[in-house]
Amino acid sequence: MADNPPADPETPRRAAIADELQRLEESAMFSAQTQFETAKHWRGVHLMLGIPTGLLAAIAGTTALVESTGRVAAGILALISAGLSAVMTTVNAPQRMTHATTCANAYLEVQTAARQTRSVDLLAMPVDDARTRLAELTARRDEQNRTADPPGRRAYRRAQANIGRGGQTYAVDRARGNRGSVDHGLTATSPGSGTHGA
Repeated sequence: MADNPPADPETPRRAAIADELQRLEESAMFSAQTQFETAKHWRGVHLMLGIPTGLLAAIAGTTALVESTGRVAAGILALISAGLSAVMTTVNAPQRMTHATTCANAYLEVQTAARQTRSVDLLAMPVDDARTRLAELTARRDEQNRTADPPGRRAYRRAQANIGRGGQTYAVDRARGNRGSVDHGLTATSPGSGTHGA
């Protein structure tokens, strides 16, 4: 009768770390996509306010120069343009768009690092090193959570829909029939649990 090799006492802890890395990856994925949707919103706001502001200013200037009787109309158009310009300054859509994009990219960095740690490095890492790496990635994600502006409901719904359609799935993962999940037998959860969409 052959003796079974002793079970690695670190396997349950390694499996728990793998689960936490997968949760972190999923959290970062949704946060990144939501911030990208927020950036799209602010880009639209900027265009929606900027184009009419510029056109009204141009029309007001042209009207004032071309027609001597159009001074009242030119003045009204100039006032409307100035009002829209004040709204643009207050809303500050370009800065909000840039901030949301920066946050989204930072979340993507956390998502990628968590996925690579879980699917490439975890089996070869000492468990204590893996736990340290998990803590570092969690701290990075938490820092992003503190600096990111809260997304609107519409951005959140659009992000969910995009991810549900496979918007964050790489071709290599589609070919394998998964969403980036490489299971080395470490995860304690059932396949597909905790995922959204797809």
